Amino acid sequence: MTTPTPRTWLITGTSTGLGRLITEQLLARGDRVAATLRKPEQLDELKAQYGKQLWIARLDITDTDALPVTVERAFAELGRIDVIVSNAGYGLFGAAEELSPAQIRHQLDTNVIGSIELIRAVLPHLRTQGGGRILQVSSEGGQIAYPNFSLYHASKWAIEGFVESVAQEVAPFDIGFTLIEPGPTYTNFASGLVRATPMAVYDKTPAGDVRRALAAGNFGLFSDGAKVAQAIIESVDVFPAPKRRVYGSGAWRRIHDAYHERLNALEEQEEVARSTDMEK
Repeated sequence: MTTPTPRTWLITGTSTGLGRLITEQLLARGDRVAATLRKPEQLDELKAQYGKQLWIARLDITDTDALPVTVERAFAELGRIDVIVSNAGYGLFGAAEELSPAQIRHQLDTNVIGSIELIRAVLPHLRTQGGGRILQVSSEGGQIAYPNFSLYHASKWAIEGFVESVAQEVAPFDIGFTLIEPGPTYTNFASGLVRATPMAVYDKTPAGDVRRALAAGNFGLFSDGAKVAQAIIESVDVFPAPKRRVYGSGAWRRIHDAYHERLNALEEQEEVARSTDMEK
């Protein structure tokens, strides 16, 4: 078994969840990690263990002024960075009518604008160094949707569209993109959800069903967080960069079924679609 060539990674949102797991696994195998998070002290234990192998910077991904400065400093101090993991984000939970304008804005500022600005900030550096890989953490929720996660889904579907476009723009510079689409995973995602104040009118609706399932711990957690982190790391060894990687048997099945449903519906519309063409 060959030992992987050490790489340097820049990862956002490394305090908990997949970001933390990926960071720990990379450090353990000898890679360098530039880790950003809002509270750097949460990585004190790892810093004490790994020293200069771990570079840490305070960053709130919604601070679009600080973000490019932090990226610039990381490349200046570390030199080449091989892989960017755009991981920072969270989930907003509640029926659309229950959400406040401030909650909606923060969800999109974090998961969409923050991710977009991170990618825009790293692209000039990756072009200059002759390439690199960007992993954008999305979700099975970038392909399908559940009640009570409308704004979370809006953020993931949005960033997937952005990545699909930008990947085509920068492919000539040997910059590869992969959308990471895990299903429900044993991390602390559920505990990190921001929850809207529930309205009683939704108690006997699908939104109420999902709320009760989540509260009871019956939302169907199928994936092991450490295994998902390992698989994400291994995706970087695949060339060319896979456009998407789905993790979890439940996620695979639900996305698979959704694709079939959409394709069947699309094929039924062919005659109507062609009927609207201009006459030659």
